[in-house]
Order: sequence, then structure tokens, then C-alpha cells
Amino acid sequence: MEQPKVIFLDAVGTLFGVDGSVGQAYATIADRFNVAADPVALNEAFFKQFGDAEAMAFPGAETTQIPALEYGWWQAIAEKTFADVGAFDAFDDFEAFFADLYAYFAGAEPWVVYPDAYHSLERWKAKGIELGVISNFDSRLFTVLDSLALADFFATVTISSEVGAAKPDPKIFAAALAKHDCDPADAWHVGDSYGDDFEGGKGAGLRAIWLQRPAETITKYSDQPPQL
Repeated sequence: MEQPKVIFLDAVGTLFGVDGSVGQAYATIADRFNVAADPVALNEAFFKQFGDAEAMAFPGAETTQIPALEYGWWQAIAEKTFADVGAFDAFDDFEAFFADLYAYFAGAEPWVVYPDAYHSLERWKAKGIELGVISNFDSRLFTVLDSLALADFFATVTISSEVGAAKPDPKIFAAALAKHDCDPADAWHVGDSYGDDFEGGKGAGLRAIWLQRPAETITKYSDQPPQL
């Protein structure tokens, strides 16, 4: 197998995943604000709202505006999630709740790194392959990668909110490639989303690898990152 110049990886669902479920995290923090909601129902509502939302990309936005735009994007999803399960009106101060929720997902506590991630990254780095992240996550990704001891592996991190285009748009892949002065044919992209990562990467001219991880567990996986 010919060695690429750069391997790009998706973040959530590829390098690390939520420990438990998003719904459980929402329910646990809501309980601190004396709001009771079913974690399973919240999880289902969250993924419905997340799937229906416009991509997190803000073309034309000033760099200084991006953090507030990201915050508002996620707050709208959280509001609709709790409204879906009939719990939104139970909050005395939803703004305060959401501030805590948003900060929670910026640290290490809600996340678990997949068992294969460190080993694969160490192996690729030892071979002199440049590594980068391409993600539709927000600016909190930088602190999350650092808190999970992943940041030092990556020469670049490219996120949709800063580029103004989200995967599978080829613009985000082009922006990442430019940081490495790399042609698409000399790069791989590994990710868990068939549409965003596999079809998106392939459409942008990279070799795309679809990493399939069962949704019901973060400790088992049906495929591993490619061996080099």
C-alpha cells in the first residue's frame, strides 16, 4: 500500500465518541437545574434535531463572530431537543443551563477515545506521515483534542465553521489540503460518516476510507484504520 503524504481524520465518531449518550449528558446536567427528562427520549430528539439542522458553516462571517454563531447554533438544537420531549418550559433559566452544557462538552469528561486511535496515530506519525483533522465540529474541538491527549499528533485542524463550508463540500477538503501543500491524490481521509467522510473525501479527490463503528458501543468496532 503506497504511503500518503497526509492522512486526514474526522473527529467525533472516528477518533473519539460520547461516553454513554448525548441524551444522558443532557439529562444529567438538566437535573442540576431541577429539570427531569428521559435520557432515551432526549437522545432521540437530539439526533432528530441535529440531523435536521443546517450545516455548521457560516460563509462570509468574520472570525470574531464565529464563537457566538457556533454557540447559537448549538443552543437552538438544545432548545428544540427539550421542546420535543416537553421539558423546555420546565427550566427557570435555560440560558444558564445551556452555558453549563456547552462548557461540559468542551472538556474531556463526556468523551472517550476509541481503542485504535492512539495506536494508529503513533504508527502513522512514526512513518513520517503528516496528520490533520477535518471536522464539522466547532471551535471547542481544539480544547477537546488537547484534553484527550490527541492534539500533538496533528499538524492541522480544519473545521467547517472557520472555512465556511462543511463536509461533504469539497471546499473544506481543499482548505485542509492547502495547509499541507498537498494534492488530493496524495492524501487520505478517514471518517465514520459514509456521506460526509467517504463520499465527501472521494468527491474531493482524496482516497476515502469509511470507518464503521457500531452505534451501540464505543468499545467495539467493525473496522480499523488502514494499516501502513
